[in-house]
Amino acid sequence: MNRKKFSDSKDSSQQQVLEQTIQYEKKIYDLEQLLDIAKSFCQNLDFSNLLESIVYICMAQMHVLGAEIFVRDLITNENFILETSKDFLSDKKTMIPVNTAVAAILNSEKRPLTFEELKKICPNCEHLKILETLNPTLIVPLIQKNHLNGMLVLQERIAIEDDASYSEYELNQIMSIASLASVAINNAALLEMSSTDMMTHLKLKYYFFNLLTEAIDAAFLNNQHIAVIMFDIDFFKKFNDTYGHECGDFVLKSVADLIRKNLRESDVASRYGGEEFTALLLEAGKDEAMAVAERIRSTINEHDFVYNDQHLHVTISGGVSVFDAQTNLVSSPNEFVNQADQGLYMSKNNGRNRVTYFDPKLKSSLKSANAKK
Repeated sequence: MNRKKFSDSKDSSQQQVLEQTIQYEKKIYDLEQLLDIAKSFCQNLDFSNLLESIVYICMAQMHVLGAEIFVRDLITNENFILETSKDFLSDKKTMIPVNTAVAAILNSEKRPLTFEELKKICPNCEHLKILETLNPTLIVPLIQKNHLNGMLVLQERIAIEDDASYSEYELNQIMSIASLASVAINNAALLEMSSTDMMTHLKLKYYFFNLLTEAIDAAFLNNQHIAVIMFDIDFFKKFNDTYGHECGDFVLKSVADLIRKNLRESDVASRYGGEEFTALLLEAGKDEAMAVAERIRSTINEHDFVYNDQHLHVTISGGVSVFDAQTNLVSSPNEFVNQADQGLYMSKNNGRNRVTYFDPKLKSSLKSANAKK
């Protein structure tokens, strides 16, 4: 009998040791996962790519079918904007005010809350309906230095053994990931702000040149075409002189917005300086680039700009240059942009409100002419 008790006790101890070993192995594995996640977040400073990375990592770690992220507006700091929405049918982004009770609760609780918990704490909170449209199972605060940076919304969960609830361990795990994500979002936001023109919300010139340098190298290696478009607002000075500088600012913002809306997601627009804008089009030859440039020109030409009840007619001129390893192997980003600028100059010289393609043959003829001299 004593032998049986001893044997049972031994088996029980071995079982406990085995269970503890499994638990510790899981914790070590999860810590290694967190380190990999931290490295991934730190290496990704592009704002949009970072948010996409956070979404996919959270979906995989928490076994959910979808996730969305609200981020505090980088410019006005007044709203949390749903930055990960893929609703391309609407130009209007989903927003929740920073001073909403929902944000106050998440900031004070500093822990993940299910949607049901949130409704119990604040049943009459405004903006709960906005969250409800996302089918949330868990809402996680993104906190940086006791400051709510945003909200991570985890959507429908894949049930494990018919249980779709979150364990305490999982809640701690997602909060750790959220803490890492919040730091990464803050860093990416700082870079985004330092590389963005605050008036037009387009990229700054120096940032554009950095991207263009990388794009030229990639196009050369992969034998691809890329295009640069340069735009200039026609007779811009008259808006400042006639209606004042606030009107000029209105025209700049409106034109920048129309340029951005008429580009693909992979393209990048920048405010080059003053009333000049540039756009980088990846994997675009002459026909594609000219079509995009002409679409932007005609959109602005037909747009009704209304400032203080005054209807303004705004036009732009453009120049297009295309990188081609065989016919137009530009040696530097400056040369590439200068070619588009020459196309723009020809548009201005030929009556404005038009787009001109820079013909690489012109470059060859200019070199030949200079050589003869």
